Amino acid sequence: MDALQSLPLVADIAISFFLVVGSIFTFLGSLGIVKLPDFYARLHGPTKNTTLGLGGILTASAIFFSVNHAGFTLREFLITLFLFMTAPISAHLMAKAGLHMNREFIDHHSGDEEMCEPADQRSE
Repeated sequence: MDALQSLPLVADIAISFFLVVGSIFTFLGSLGIVKLPDFYARLHGPTKNTTLGLGGILTASAIFFSVNHAGFTLREFLITLFLFMTAPISAHLMAKAGLHMNREFIDHHSGDEEMCEPADQRSE
């Protein structure tokens, strides 16, 4: 008998839910990389949405293999833990590199979308 046909209905619904939610978050994170206006805003796409999306997909994978093999699988848990630990660290390092390189950013609070000077070059 096929492994997908032998799953209980509750497991099918949970796996489908986490796969759909994870895919939506991953798509929105990838779309944010393309559509957001500057370097600092683009950091939110891969660190927030894509991390949540991959977490949802890995949760669906953990449910599938736990139900199929009648036990908890450590592999998906370790991958998820590694992902949630490294994504904020990599985003922090990219933001620090952007600040170090004096990347310009768009001031979203002023109402007009004009480019702002880096913090150390502003005349205050």
